[in-house]
Amino acid sequence: MTKSQIVWLVIVVVGVINYAARLSFIAFFARREMPPLLAEALKHVPAAMLTSIVVPAVVFAAPGHIDFGLANPKFIAAVVAGVVAWHWRNTLLTIGVGMAVLWLVQYLVG
Repeated sequence: MTKSQIVWLVIVVVGVINYAARLSFIAFFARREMPPLLAEALKHVPAAMLTSIVVPAVVFAAPGHIDFGLANPKFIAAVVAGVVAWHWRNTLLTIGVGMAVLWLVQYLVG
């Protein structure tokens, strides 16, 4: 098997597994009531997924190197955006302030 065929095989297998996982939930709970504990747990999935994507992008300055210092413009912008989000609870304001702080810190740091 060539390298190209292996890549395509992996893509197809992962796609089938993904589709089966989604279909199983739909098929299983189509005629059943979802348990309250599972329903409550599923409410937290979007926040957990977003966190797992955003946090590494913010704190990893280089692969394997975590930077929580003031030299990391992304970390400073994320902290400021977090405070804005907590205080005002406005998504657009949070994004705008976060981006403005990121650009300002990047400009000042060089």
